[in-house]
Amino acid sequence: MTKPDQLTFADFAAVISYGSSLSFSPDGSEIAYSCNASGQFNLWVRPVAGGEARQLTDYTDNAVRELSWSPDGSQILYTADTKGDEKHQLYLIDPAGGGATALTARPDVQYFLADLNPWSPDSQYIAYAGNDREATAQDTIVRELPTGEDERPLMDGRIYEPVGWSPDGTKLTVIDARSSMELIPLIVDVQSGEVTGLKDAGEPGIYAPGPWKQDGSGYWMSSDKGREFSGLAFVEANTGTFTWIERPDWDIDVVAASKDGRYLAWGMNENGYSKIAVQLLDSGQDIELPTLPGGVLKSGLVFSPDGTQLAFLMETPVRPAEIYLIDLENGTLRQLTNSWLRDLSHVQMVDPELVHFPTFDGREIPAWLFKLNGEGPFPVVYSIHGGPEHQERPTYAYRGFYQYLLSMGIGVLATNIRGSTGYGKSYQKLIHRDLGGNDVKDFEAAVNYLHSVDWVRSDRIGVFGGSYGGFAVLTCVSRLPDYWAAAVDIVGPSNLVTTLRSFPPTWKEVAKVTFGDVDTEEEDLLRRSPITYVDQITTPLFVIQGANDPRVVKAESDQIVEKLRARGVDVKYDVYEDEGHGFTKKENELKALGDSAAFLADYLLA
Repeated sequence: MTKPDQLTFADFAAVISYGSSLSFSPDGSEIAYSCNASGQFNLWVRPVAGGEARQLTDYTDNAVRELSWSPDGSQILYTADTKGDEKHQLYLIDPAGGGATALTARPDVQYFLADLNPWSPDSQYIAYAGNDREATAQDTIVRELPTGEDERPLMDGRIYEPVGWSPDGTKLTVIDARSSMELIPLIVDVQSGEVTGLKDAGEPGIYAPGPWKQDGSGYWMSSDKGREFSGLAFVEANTGTFTWIERPDWDIDVVAASKDGRYLAWGMNENGYSKIAVQLLDSGQDIELPTLPGGVLKSGLVFSPDGTQLAFLMETPVRPAEIYLIDLENGTLRQLTNSWLRDLSHVQMVDPELVHFPTFDGREIPAWLFKLNGEGPFPVVYSIHGGPEHQERPTYAYRGFYQYLLSMGIGVLATNIRGSTGYGKSYQKLIHRDLGGNDVKDFEAAVNYLHSVDWVRSDRIGVFGGSYGGFAVLTCVSRLPDYWAAAVDIVGPSNLVTTLRSFPPTWKEVAKVTFGDVDTEEEDLLRRSPITYVDQITTPLFVIQGANDPRVVKAESDQIVEKLRARGVDVKYDVYEDEGHGFTKKENELKALGDSAAFLADYLLA
């Protein structure tokens, strides 16, 4: 075990982080991506054959989010927001270099690119979404680039998410997003405006369009129709009927198809780890793939234009995300990037053990236990993921935060309590309209599990989390106050009523499904809010907040800090004026997580 005075969090966090978008140039010679090698998420282009990457944007306050190379190769389309405000705007840039051209300039509006393919095949049109017409709605917008004129084939007050163009450029797949668990697929004729949907979709559920088939006859779709997990199906465009292709007992969460019509690929979330499959479309034969790193896909699967290579980002518990390429013709795997900025080869990194523990209703809670070498006893940090409809997966979490804690002699338990994705829709729905309800019993079950582990020092358990995880931290220290030696809350809601009233306008209707209706359930929301129990907080607490956070506004942290300080409780409170819901600037993330680790160590290693 490396001694704590030999390493700092900066050593573990000295990595390049990537956005989730990858896009090949039309000739397949380069790949575009977003990363923070410059200190902020900027747009970069790298030769696929090897060589130096080129930085195309030089933002310090803006963060590049989505991106897509035009089919004619002349431009890259991307979105960027400012200081974490999530008000994404659209830009075009020449991949050869030069300044970017803004396509939108509405700092009060969110725009999003079509998820899989925003460009029409002739590079004349782009598809995107925005709430510029009505704050609480999200229209599907098609822009003709030569004229700058917009058409809105879907603009009836709902939340629409365009996905991709048909191969002939006449149609768009679009999602009508009713909630996180009700996605309705549509096909829109961009000329006539005609809209068609699935035939006999039946029960509400996830019907998420994927790529189109090369001949335009339909598209692939992931769906949980009649199932606990999302399988893979093919939808006939003319009839709206669909046929199952794969129905595993885990979620298929990403699908891709090569433009030449030869290959279909998909990724499956199997107990948290990503598995990739590739199939020959003409025969249905599975392609034998090289051994992949044991980790998690952090991007979609992207075929090179000629269909010979498959690109993706993958992250493991002991290595940050890297861009990998599978050569489908010779069956080899190549790592295109190297994200380490310091040599940590001498450090003993720890792979987690998948464990389960019982909770109050007989369910088994899955969790990742990062164990220290030696007999102990050792302190432990209980980490709770955000969402709440999200999943703790085996990654180099928080830029190596877990591994750094381990290097100091602090273990980690990262759970997937009720409401987590990846374990079936029934499990996911358990959190709906019950945040601060039965999840509190799962938190208690987790800490009781730690008390049963022989190497854990039960009087030195900390709790850590961001977003919903921050809400969970505040819930733990206010409603289960006797268990914790220290706590760190990052951008966590303290009051569900004020949180819901301050949500972005496009979230308000959808949020009723997960959180509840603030207009009719205020009393119950307050009953489940940490602010109601603030007088019970005695645990040393560190609160971190972004001033520009549009999801959990600064007032959420302000109010609980003010109440604690009014009681004379010492609470550490840091506000980042140039951040939103999380971090886009590397220096801010490094400081916030480094300070969090130091705060936990002060109390857990004392």
